[in-house]
Amino acid sequence: MPALIRPFQIGPHRLANNLILAPMAGITDRPFRTLCRRLGAGLAVAEMVAANTALWGSRKSLRRLDYRDEPGPISAQIVGSDPAEMAEAARLNVELGAHIVDINMGCPAKKVCKVAAGSALLRDETRVARILEAVVAAVEAPVTLKIRTGWSPEERNAVRIARIARESGIAALTVHGRTRACTYGAPAEYDTIRAIRASVDIPLIANGDIASAQDARRVLDYTGADAIMIGRAAQGRPWIFGDIAAGLASEPAHPSESPNAPRHWIKDILREHLESLYAFHGDYAGVRIARKHIAWYCRHLPGAASFRDTINTTESASEQLRLALAFLDRDHDDYARP
Repeated sequence: MPALIRPFQIGPHRLANNLILAPMAGITDRPFRTLCRRLGAGLAVAEMVAANTALWGSRKSLRRLDYRDEPGPISAQIVGSDPAEMAEAARLNVELGAHIVDINMGCPAKKVCKVAAGSALLRDETRVARILEAVVAAVEAPVTLKIRTGWSPEERNAVRIARIARESGIAALTVHGRTRACTYGAPAEYDTIRAIRASVDIPLIANGDIASAQDARRVLDYTGADAIMIGRAAQGRPWIFGDIAAGLASEPAHPSESPNAPRHWIKDILREHLESLYAFHGDYAGVRIARKHIAWYCRHLPGAASFRDTINTTESASEQLRLALAFLDRDHDDYARP
């Protein structure tokens, strides 16, 4: 049996392992990507940016396109529905420093789907092929694709999309085990990913409801996927990649699993994360972005709900950092992880 934790290849890029941080809008900024990479992720995909470059002038977009000093390989994600725009967005991201271009055909958000982008594209296989071919032709960097299993449970067509991706020269395919209609409410299913593995020879990444080494082992064993992608389970738990890597390799427990170490260890990670957010976004935006991250780090502790109200009204970066670290210093019995 091949090892479940192993290097993973995307084009010319050999990743240290096959654990990947999913792109999440408003979450996987450069500070969070860098932290997750340091704590064990083999790759961290950037937040999606619109293919329409006329929208890139906003401060938010400029930060999303800022890959300076980020450990490579850097994977940038683009979203749109026009093949020419997508190709141009891919070229510009590579010029800005991206080593891999990821195409988003999985986002279920209404504002994305209503302009025939994201997972709405799964209903137009001809357009899917045109976009993939245009982007692959536009850049020398490897191009990857992220999809859902289909538009709805009655319209699952991920196997056909996978074949199109393979024929178009896509370097790796990520499949989230839900349809667009399922959003995030229904449990992920892996039968479709297993069917893709049986039908298409393409580097395959499984995504959806993976929150532990046990989950990762089960999904990798069942689907035959080459790698896994972790999204929401990494929120407030950037060390999850190290935990899963250790679990898959049957190594001694990661520091986050030690019954005596968690709190001071997590405090150090939280401090590093918040300070990097303030430095990258500036104090004003950094404080506001940090609020959700602090809530995720602390959500399993007693009093987390009322503490969240306090954090959400704090305007000063230094005071926010002080309060967050002090909350972790409280006499909690343990830092309970899911």
